[in-house]
Amino acid sequence: MEKTARKVMEVLSGKTVSPPPVWLMRQAGRYLPEYRETRRQAKGFLDLCYSPDLAVEVTMQPIRRYGFDAAILFSDILVIPDAMRRNVRFVEGEGPQLDPISLEEIERLEAPDLARHLAPVFETVSRLRTELPDTTTLLGFCGAPWTIATYMIAGHGTPDQAPARLFAYQHPKAFDRLLSVIAEASADYLIRQIDAGADAVQIFDSWAGVLGDDEFQRYAVGPVRRIVDVVRAARPETKVIAFAKGAGANLRTYRQGVDADAIGLDWALPLDFAVELQKDGAVQGNLDPLLMVAGGEALENRARRILDKLGHGPLIFNLGHGITPQADPENVTRLLEIIRGG
Repeated sequence: MEKTARKVMEVLSGKTVSPPPVWLMRQAGRYLPEYRETRRQAKGFLDLCYSPDLAVEVTMQPIRRYGFDAAILFSDILVIPDAMRRNVRFVEGEGPQLDPISLEEIERLEAPDLARHLAPVFETVSRLRTELPDTTTLLGFCGAPWTIATYMIAGHGTPDQAPARLFAYQHPKAFDRLLSVIAEASADYLIRQIDAGADAVQIFDSWAGVLGDDEFQRYAVGPVRRIVDVVRAARPETKVIAFAKGAGANLRTYRQGVDADAIGLDWALPLDFAVELQKDGAVQGNLDPLLMVAGGEALENRARRILDKLGHGPLIFNLGHGITPQADPENVTRLLEIIRGG
């Protein structure tokens, strides 16, 4: 079956599909009992990402349960710094930890050999494309250079990414070099995912919202555009979803700036603004993830409002960020009933 038969791909080509296709960021995750069972089989989170048998299984679990219109590769944005030997580890209750990178290390930093280090990830992609239904879009992904750099500078996540912002102000040339190396590695990573069977890719910039307008253009737009340009030069038909969480008014020019086929919208973005953004092309979002915990009337009202506002144009229904571990799987079932006509 041709890729255009996949509803997500149709929307990424600018078409309006009714009802709209739906998938959820972090749809393979701890809210699902089957995920928790599989997770216990892995030695650690990165082991789960690098074990094709387990990664394929957890990616398929929400597809089997819900029949989402897209599956997204189960992995993590920090596999890129892990490939750069930044000693990435995931500490229970604390999140990801890395060795903070120094100014001198940035000067020596080079794009890693992804073909060797991330070979298990590419195997996972290839196996997923074989196992998924023909009508299900397979999404590859990477983290945006700015977001990855924030972790590499601080060594962990911070509320406002002050360490990376300060470093960028004090050492702009070094920071540009760090972003450039990350962008080079990320483009290679996405091309290899596409070659392994991914239909389209998403670039996650989870921390774009902490940047001022000038910094947003320099650190959020420029490096992502470099990734897209390299990927499209190598694989011209590639469809790209770009998600800059918290970008707000900067989204007015973000789609054009990064040359994305669709832009992701977080839950705080006003729907009237989203309608304006949709006039330029496909949008993805933007239900508050906490409504997957709350359920009930609040979930139904907001989901229907999104459909009323955005369902008459090219829309991929999604959350405004990743689903939380506290989400009720039955609320996901109800959401799909609402979207698909229930």
